[in-house]
Amino acid sequence: MSTPPRWFTDTKDGHSQWYIERFRAMAADGADLVGEARLVDAMLARGSRVLDAGCGPGRVGGYLHAVGHTVVGVDVDPELIAAAEEDHPGPRWIVADLAELDLVTLDEPEPFDAAVVAGNVMAFVAVGTETTVLARLRSHLRPDGFAAVGFHTDRYDLGDFDRHLADAGFVLEQRFATWDLRPWRPDADFAVSILRNPADA
Repeated sequence: MSTPPRWFTDTKDGHSQWYIERFRAMAADGADLVGEARLVDAMLARGSRVLDAGCGPGRVGGYLHAVGHTVVGVDVDPELIAAAEEDHPGPRWIVADLAELDLVTLDEPEPFDAAVVAGNVMAFVAVGTETTVLARLRSHLRPDGFAAVGFHTDRYDLGDFDRHLADAGFVLEQRFATWDLRPWRPDADFAVSILRNPADA
């Protein structure tokens, strides 16, 4: 990898396992961990292909697979991918850097109908790679496919994001303040953006 992802440089040893166990405990307690996935599912025909970008231990992609979609999950952290394989069998889980993503070389040549980028993933990619990451995601979408991207606005400046998505060739279609579609407002501390890959792409 040419540029280390932020989370490899900004997190302490043991963080990945702590993160895995945290979400396992929340799931055991009955917490709702799939709100992002429900939104994406509502936007898709059954049996769509979905790229779970920055999938972590697989909570979003696992749900989308369970309701009938074909899911490929990608994360740079092998511990998180191992947890996804253990906790959510069914999707294909791949260790890869989103800034260098080329799923064609990994026997996934078919384009995706959608990408979901949840869990502040775009706030964690290495500084300076944001446009590259978005462009790599867009390159894996079919024309008129979409990406649903959510992050806290204090972690990634929204103005910068809008420039990056435009430079990557995406079109901003909708923006909300939460994954359950509360209306966007400029003082919101979270943004969910629906990005469209132009039909003539």
